[in-house]
Amino acid sequence: MEKESATYRGTGTVPAPAAQPTSQAVPGNGPKETESPGCAEAASDMEAWLRLLESPEHTYCSMEYGDILEGVVMQIDEEEILVDIGAKAEGIVPSREFRKARQAGELDGLKVGDPIFVFVLKAEDEDGRAILSIDRARQEKTWRWLEQLYEEGSLIETVVDGYNKGGLLVNLRGVRGFIPASQVVGTGTPNRSERPDSLTQMVGRPIRLKIIEINRRRNRLILSERQAQQEYRESRKEELLDSLQVGGIYKGVVSSICNFGAFVDLGGADGLIHLSELAWGHVEHPREVLQVGQEVQVYVMGIDRERKRIALSLRRTQPEPWATIAERYYLGQLVEGEITQLASFGAFARIEEGIEGLIHLSELSDTPISHPREVVREGDRVTLRVIRIDPVHKRIGLSLRRARHDIGDEPLEESASESANEEENG
Repeated sequence: MEKESATYRGTGTVPAPAAQPTSQAVPGNGPKETESPGCAEAASDMEAWLRLLESPEHTYCSMEYGDILEGVVMQIDEEEILVDIGAKAEGIVPSREFRKARQAGELDGLKVGDPIFVFVLKAEDEDGRAILSIDRARQEKTWRWLEQLYEEGSLIETVVDGYNKGGLLVNLRGVRGFIPASQVVGTGTPNRSERPDSLTQMVGRPIRLKIIEINRRRNRLILSERQAQQEYRESRKEELLDSLQVGGIYKGVVSSICNFGAFVDLGGADGLIHLSELAWGHVEHPREVLQVGQEVQVYVMGIDRERKRIALSLRRTQPEPWATIAERYYLGQLVEGEITQLASFGAFARIEEGIEGLIHLSELSDTPISHPREVVREGDRVTLRVIRIDPVHKRIGLSLRRARHDIGDEPLEESASESANEEENG
């Protein structure tokens, strides 16, 4: 092994090989090799030297540009840091090669004797010392870590470091990454003039990301919050599907609203509240009941583990109005109602959320009429009298004409039976 192409790792001095045996001419017998008086001693020194080279504590290793080695800090000052990397001489880290690490506070508390990773810039200078870099070692380790995460498809959690007009910036252990605005959750606004404001508000906030493009040679690292969120939700959904119980009530946050219902985030996975399950009463649009970001308690109606769907209900977290109707209403009671629908046999009126009763055609007026529109219209607010209560079949009979004067001697229940028969026949 040539000494110029290797560095010596270890301590102590390597003894030089002893002189080789010499040849002496003996008259009459031609050239003859004879041992000098120090031949045995030289052979012994050679064996010792070879044993020393083979010792684990004293080995040579090749160093070249790009190697990352772990060394021990020997000296620290403003201009350089000396590091023992096991070579024949200490390596030197110039100040320009640890500036970023110092600015990041990674050298705070560093002292002589501490271990440290360094990047080999030059195996040996004119003084026999290796030129090293702490910043490059830091960055090199980060790139290797990022490449591994990219290959594995793993997610990264960090903090937003800054922004520009195109998206967000993050600092991942000394490597700058970029998140395009299109890959940031919640900034997909069609009005680009509003985008900088939304990006500004995210600086300093924690964020979960996935690497979607990495090019070490071009120093290019592109990440996505949207893909990270999608994959995180998928993994969380598997866990939630195993932990959720049908019939259980759980806390969630409204994540989005559409015409047919609202989606609720249960902690990484969304469940759907259909429009019909938002309230016990009639709802035209989910925005009448919920808004995005609102915290709600939801009831789990069903779980489709094969299709990974969760059916939720908001109204079932509250008592059904019909279950306790007898506690709030009685025969002959006067109530306020709103006309909600007209039919040929009568008009329906809502007297509370989730409770609608029928005003039979015969109970709209004292005089015969052919259609409810002759007396009332949808949206009218009227005073009504309760004439029938049927919690089992979820029916309540109402009368407009009886609310306008005293009931007198007319039996309520008998009239209710007649109204019920007419309703069924109608």
